[in-house]
Amino acid sequence: MSVHIPSSVLAAGWIPFVVVIVAILVFSIVYILYYTNRREREWSSAISAIVSLSITLMTIALIPVDVFLVSFMKNGNGTFKDWAQDNDTRISLENSVLYGYYTMYGMITFCMFILLPFMYFFYEEREEEATCKSRCCGALKYSIVFFILMFVLLLVGALLHTKQVDNPGNKTQSDIDRLMSLFDMESNWVERSLSLALSVLSLIGMLAVIFYTSYGMASLPIGLIKGHRNVRKERLGVQDRRANTRDRMQAIRNKYLGGKRVSRRDASRLAELEESEVLMERQDRHLEARDTCCQRLFLVLRPFAVMFGILLILVATTVFLSLLLTNIDKTLANGLGPKSGYALKKPTLPNVVDIVLVFCQQVFPLDYIVFGLLALYLVFSSMTGIRDLGIWFFCLRMYKMRPRRTPPQGILMMCFILMLTLLGINILLYELTPQYTSFGNQHYWTTAAGTNTSSLVRCSYDSTDNRMKDECVATRMSMLLTRIFYNMWFFGAAYYWSTWLFLLCILIGFLVAICRKSRSAIDGEVDADDIVDSDDEELLSG
Repeated sequence: MSVHIPSSVLAAGWIPFVVVIVAILVFSIVYILYYTNRREREWSSAISAIVSLSITLMTIALIPVDVFLVSFMKNGNGTFKDWAQDNDTRISLENSVLYGYYTMYGMITFCMFILLPFMYFFYEEREEEATCKSRCCGALKYSIVFFILMFVLLLVGALLHTKQVDNPGNKTQSDIDRLMSLFDMESNWVERSLSLALSVLSLIGMLAVIFYTSYGMASLPIGLIKGHRNVRKERLGVQDRRANTRDRMQAIRNKYLGGKRVSRRDASRLAELEESEVLMERQDRHLEARDTCCQRLFLVLRPFAVMFGILLILVATTVFLSLLLTNIDKTLANGLGPKSGYALKKPTLPNVVDIVLVFCQQVFPLDYIVFGLLALYLVFSSMTGIRDLGIWFFCLRMYKMRPRRTPPQGILMMCFILMLTLLGINILLYELTPQYTSFGNQHYWTTAAGTNTSSLVRCSYDSTDNRMKDECVATRMSMLLTRIFYNMWFFGAAYYWSTWLFLLCILIGFLVAICRKSRSAIDGEVDADDIVDSDDEELLSG
């Protein structure tokens, strides 16, 4: 049977996605080059970071396309449109999105296990007499560990058998059985391989979301409201401290004018004061460069920054409450427990974010815009958290994120952390908007038991109606995650409990952001561990 999908459907679904792809590429280029150190820039590392970041962002951008295509199959009265009456047509359209997910996730796996580690060690092997061949051999020697890890995860995933449904006769198990009947739990080896690798990466990504995104959601709006310190006042304070330091240095020198030998204690103290004086001299130069007419004009925009900060606090509060209510809903009778990844049968508590997105889907492409803004907010919050907290490995701070001064290794590590965070955001968006990301605005007709009365109801995972399997089309994203939650329920349960920890860290993040002082006007530009010469060159080039 021939499959015919109207070109208008494909255009409405994929043209916005192409536009978003172009915007993502531009954004990734600007973001990576903005933080890359100009003197140490290596284009192979920069291009690898841009490509990796773009691919991960495209995965998030594919979600509203997935939702639109399954929702556009149905009319407002709950019936399928003429072109979607044929099941083969629906399957063909769904598979186009499914293959898109496969492609994106496969490329993400390649970038995180092969490309980024190789480029990181490739830069580390840079020496004056090193050739490209020797650098490649050195990089391969170290990055082979990541390749072996990827191979093991993919192999274990491919050999992982689908869990068989058993029915011990209890109600919860019966609900799980009906839920799983909506999907074909038998997945191919490609999907099983990618599922395990991405489940592990997404779980690590949820930890990054807890650490970076939660703090960024607080730091971003509070930082806009507090603003930076006044340049002139800060410069006067630096000059006063610098004069005081010079007086203390002179007092120590005066003790030894007669040629007396300087004591070890005074010599050490004098060296510390000299280093401090050099640092304050550099701070004074940078503050002087910032004290311009253009900088003073930014003061006019302060009210708008405060208003935008208040708006972001309202958004953060809405996201927090929506996620909290969804988690409470899962904890109560509507959740199916850990064996199904705490899948939500049917939302009963009001989730503002989910309700707004489902409502906006009635006006194309309003839901795409709202979802994009929500995803962009979480992405920028993550970037703010990474910028403020830096790149950490356990308790060791490896790199600071500073505009135009981050080394290539730091850029690659930042990209790796950000990709993990975006994978965690994928899970978070599904937890935050379960109805929208699963069925969109789909409805179907059902008949109440024992009556002839039909009613139009919204599609959900409350699968007590046998007609729902044929009348509702789930998104490919929800299908993939449901299979993961069922076949590898540990990850679904871990994601669920991670969201509780994420909510707790948001509250802690707001307390920390409120208690912190306002940021310096040259925050991140001058630090004690900087090299003076490079600092001066950066100041002159700016």
